[in-house]
Amino acid sequence: MSRVRLMMAISGLTTLIAIAAVLGVVGYRVFRSGESGAAPPAEATALLPKGARVTTTAVAEDRLVVTLDVNGATEVHVFDLRTLRRTGRLRFATEP
Repeated sequence: MSRVRLMMAISGLTTLIAIAAVLGVVGYRVFRSGESGAAPPAEATALLPKGARVTTTAVAEDRLVVTLDVNGATEVHVFDLRTLRRTGRLRFATEP
């Protein structure tokens, strides 16, 4: 009988530790998500090349992707959502 009580105590203690760990992780993530939303919204004006036209936009994680048609050529500009600074540009051209 004492072995059964010991096993029940170990099982109960393990369960309590697991529940405390899950609640701790959830609390940590809720606390951390509040910090990222506290930043003021960024404002910027993106200058497009002359003759450019925005064809599509997309948002993925922390990036903004803008596809441009620049005088018949396609360009993709990538911006960081937090700072709104351009982090990359990809140009497409056909082989001669």
